[in-house]
Amino acid sequence: MKILITGGAGFLGQRLASQLLAGNTLNGKTITEVVLLDVARPTNERLLGDARVRAVTGDISDRAVLERYIDKDTEAVFHLAAIVSGQAEADFDLGMRINLDASRALLEVCRAAGHAPRVVFTSSVAVYGGALPDVVRDDTALNPQSSYGAQKAIAELLLCDYARRGFVDGRVLRLPTISVRPGKPNAAASSFASGIIREPLNGERSVCPVDGATRLWLLSPKSAVKALIAGCEIDRAKFGNRPVINLPGLSVSVNEMIAALREVAGDEAVARIDWQRDERVEKIVGSWPGQWDVARAHALGLAGDENFADVIRAYLADEGLSA
Repeated sequence: MKILITGGAGFLGQRLASQLLAGNTLNGKTITEVVLLDVARPTNERLLGDARVRAVTGDISDRAVLERYIDKDTEAVFHLAAIVSGQAEADFDLGMRINLDASRALLEVCRAAGHAPRVVFTSSVAVYGGALPDVVRDDTALNPQSSYGAQKAIAELLLCDYARRGFVDGRVLRLPTISVRPGKPNAAASSFASGIIREPLNGERSVCPVDGATRLWLLSPKSAVKALIAGCEIDRAKFGNRPVINLPGLSVSVNEMIAALREVAGDEAVARIDWQRDERVEKIVGSWPGQWDVARAHALGLAGDENFADVIRAYLADEGLSA
């Protein structure tokens, strides 16, 4: 079985590839090749050393690039590549080219291949916004309040229609904010959700740009990877006429996140957080829902994390750090 992962050099793409290869099968078939497509090469040397891995670079908004790596042998596509929220807001044209135009091009190439490959599209909580009910459901009306959210929402609708027409076996998995992400901060408006944990644990100062009462919907990297694989393996018929699912996560306020940090690492770590509110970040993040009804996801066998303190402990273990 051949699998393509766009955004394959990203932290989530590399973890997804590693987990797929460790399991050796997807949808009951033996994995023979995993193509990691990105603008940069992966940094995981162990992953690159696996004979089943093919790391390639290219612009996914270029249809010729997609045609080079999607063929009749490609049975599953994980479309993770995206311009993140803050960057998409700052550079409208780039966000449209990668988040929307490239997604349409990918679907068209899959359609032209003619064998309806399984396509997993990672969407975002940012498709919601405005006046929201207390608890958001899969079918709550989309009302994005950022260019990133709008681009994701449009791409969702495109995939659903391509799936309805039988061009792809598609499913949309809406990811919560991923925390704790390793590495350095990125341009996502939600980057602080990892930074206020990661940097203090590394002995560095971090800035929290939002009010402590701000509520977020979070998922750990490990649980996100498990959900992507499980979501790919769900039989299409179980989705009914709506192949879109909000993944389970943790509803926590920033204050609750910091309380979990204190529980795991003590007051010294918490003291490394500086509070400097940023109106731009607050406007974007504040438009996202923080409480979800995920009964449908649970019924489909998907699961999230138990509590945020355990998410922090898992991050420490994965990174070889001590509290």
